[in-house]
Amino acid sequence: MLRGLIKGDNAFVPTAALRVAVGTGIDVAALLVTGQGRVRGDADIVFPGAPVHASGAVRLAEDADGTVVLAADLAAVEEAVDRVLLVASTDEGALRDARGLSVRVSGPDGAAVVAYEVTDAGDETAMVLAELYRRAGGWKFRAVGQGYVDGLTGLAVDHGVEAPTEALPEPEDALPEPADVLPGPEDTLPEPADVLPGPEDTLPEPADALPAPQAPAALPAASKTASPPAQVPAQASAPGPGPVLPPASLPEAADWPYEDNLFEPHTLEGSGNDVLSVEGLPPGPVLVDLAVQTEGHTAVWTLTQANKEDDLLVNSSMKDWRGRLLAVVPPGGRLRLKLTAGGPWHARVLPLAAARRLTEDTLESWGPDVLLHTGEATDVAFHYRGDSNFIVDSYDLTKHKDPIKLPRSRFPYINEIGRRREALPIPGGTILVHVKRGDGAWRARLKQPSAAVAWLRRVRD
Repeated sequence: MLRGLIKGDNAFVPTAALRVAVGTGIDVAALLVTGQGRVRGDADIVFPGAPVHASGAVRLAEDADGTVVLAADLAAVEEAVDRVLLVASTDEGALRDARGLSVRVSGPDGAAVVAYEVTDAGDETAMVLAELYRRAGGWKFRAVGQGYVDGLTGLAVDHGVEAPTEALPEPEDALPEPADVLPGPEDTLPEPADVLPGPEDTLPEPADALPAPQAPAALPAASKTASPPAQVPAQASAPGPGPVLPPASLPEAADWPYEDNLFEPHTLEGSGNDVLSVEGLPPGPVLVDLAVQTEGHTAVWTLTQANKEDDLLVNSSMKDWRGRLLAVVPPGGRLRLKLTAGGPWHARVLPLAAARRLTEDTLESWGPDVLLHTGEATDVAFHYRGDSNFIVDSYDLTKHKDPIKLPRSRFPYINEIGRRREALPIPGGTILVHVKRGDGAWRARLKQPSAAVAWLRRVRD
């Protein structure tokens, strides 16, 4: 016999496989909590992204008519779990706007056992609708109706779920000095192999301190000019000390705001101090691969139209330096870089879309680099093996349609000294992840969001 409950009422239900239906079109989840009212971990959150509890006792599904159904086999619920909370949330308006917000429990034979209709929802955006809880050797159902004005985050934190870290405020134009390192939590990347591939068979030890960048005594009278791009294959290996370039696969045009900034690679090579000049490029951000065979100091500046040093892109004392730089071609299409180098060098200018893609597979690299993310919000985990400053920032290109310049770099970013395991949260969309500084080998991969973080982000993003 169906028993209708009001807020605060409770009733015994069969210790069996029950069907709990929520009658509205809002987000529904379940929390399996202990006697202390807290989840034991992410596995105790059942939501559309993780719809089955590890025990198999609680499952979330949706009927053809859109009704959300929680299947709870109470006889199979682990002894450590004291209650199963049924949670509703919305990211559009408040719960008072959700019509027909109700819970109906049916037994194994399909007969309705208890029902609860929520009639007093207000400004809340999240609510514990009801709970199944242990009592006197059996199970009871309680009509809870406890709302949270601070939304799903407040509800989750109250029950032991760690909320995602909020982004820091927008930074000033300049990054803090390397000495002003930002503290960050240790990441949980798997242990790396004993040896990471580097520019040579073994990675050289870095100098204790980087010298201040010195301008060359005199620049050559004629600067190096790019070779004709049509003669350079996109995946050719660089001569001499140059790296083998990764494949330049491009994203779909619908996901790429700079579709007019594609061009064939330009290559340059020389020896010693020089000015690198490339004509006829589309204005806007580009990639510059650089490798220098050297025992000494390497530095790279961008040059203004007045031949003044502008941005310092490289300042390193590493032997046989190499890396991928991020530069911006000014209006007029002429990129000019000032190079201090102690030996032969090889450079290649590539379109921004040639950045390597971030995936859940481990990507291994060395020195500065530019990576591309074109997916959902997640974290990118880094394992840095160098001893110098490691700086990573990011640029959100999702809604940025100006091909001439990059948007403002966004917080949070990584700024640490020495070997680190660190993670950088990145939003969904088209995101450039810029390894700006780092003399040493490193690894990067996308982290699969935990169930707790994914559940919270599903509503908050």
